[in-house]
Amino acid sequence: MASKPKSFSSKSSSGGLTPWLGIAFIVILLDQVTKITINKTFRWGEEVTVTSFFNLVLAYNKGAAFSFLSNESGWQRHFFTAIGICAALYIVYLLKKHAGQRMFCWALALILGGAIGNVIDRILYGHVVDFLDFHWKSLGHFPAFNIADSAICVGAALFILDELRRVNK
Repeated sequence: MASKPKSFSSKSSSGGLTPWLGIAFIVILLDQVTKITINKTFRWGEEVTVTSFFNLVLAYNKGAAFSFLSNESGWQRHFFTAIGICAALYIVYLLKKHAGQRMFCWALALILGGAIGNVIDRILYGHVVDFLDFHWKSLGHFPAFNIADSAICVGAALFILDELRRVNK
């Protein structure tokens, strides 16, 4: 009896979790290397002007995005660490389940790398290290951020783009 030929659809030929975890690992590596470099070369609050709209600055964020809850008594460190770990576990589950959906998995891998990068900071330092400072005269300074935050934002944008593409099919 002959065996049934294998189907080669774009959704089933995924390579599994490895490529997506590799992308997340690269984000984590870039994030941590840049944070270590800034921590070693800057003092807290020190600012170096790079362009008329961009500075490097060493800032610490004990809260979440845009310093949300940063002035609380310290409970937020554990809360946001737990959220980050739970999110990472759920993202790995989604990556495994949807490994063949390229844009969706790119989005998840970037978000995963960013989430873990910031969780590492919370565990090691009790705060997230931020250093990218954009500003405009008419608007003022945007909150400082880092590579992990950037990866999360790009991942979120890809996620939205993927959903819009899926809805328009």
